[in-house]
Amino acid sequence: MVLLSDELTEYLDRHCEPEDDLLKHVNRETHLKVLMPRMLSGHYQGRLLSMLSKMMRPQRILEVGTYTGYATLCLAEGLTEDGLIHTIDINSELEEMVRLNFSKSAYVQKIKYHIGNALQVIPEIDEVFDIVFIDADKKNNKNYYNLVFNKVRPGGLIIVDNVLWSGKVLQPESQDNDTREINQFNSMIKSDPRVEKLILPVRDGLFMVLKK
Repeated sequence: MVLLSDELTEYLDRHCEPEDDLLKHVNRETHLKVLMPRMLSGHYQGRLLSMLSKMMRPQRILEVGTYTGYATLCLAEGLTEDGLIHTIDINSELEEMVRLNFSKSAYVQKIKYHIGNALQVIPEIDEVFDIVFIDADKKNNKNYYNLVFNKVRPGGLIIVDNVLWSGKVLQPESQDNDTREINQFNSMIKSDPRVEKLILPVRDGLFMVLKK
């Protein structure tokens, strides 16, 4: 299921802030050199993440799932002067590319890049976060959420990507593991009284979860 037509997607891109040169480079290089480039947050979603970060002016951000660093750079745009974003990815094969991308950014000193299993790395990070962005393996969304929840301040925001899963969440006959895990996770968030919640139909669905 295509949530938005190509024409409408292009219209949205044209009517938001443009990508800067570094983000254009990361976007282009990802599509040229990396498997599954649709995992990239991309222009429109990247501007949404940037705007949310600028509105909240976070001191600490956690990102679970760096990929090639596009969303990391977008989120970093709103950090306070002494702010820091921790970003975690298990794929060491992308490390050289990602570090090069970060080195070209004005935010390089504000980015702490962790290579490893997020389930092991998250407990080792002693921080209180204003924003958490979860965009990694979908089977562990529940585990990531539970691990980070007590590390998020009241009024903090947890954002979870790909919660509409190309519309497969509406297909009960779909029995693939990822769809089943995503539906179970969405139901868990819906029933969590500790948060306010809202799904934005941006790209593949963003669950916005505000901690009370």
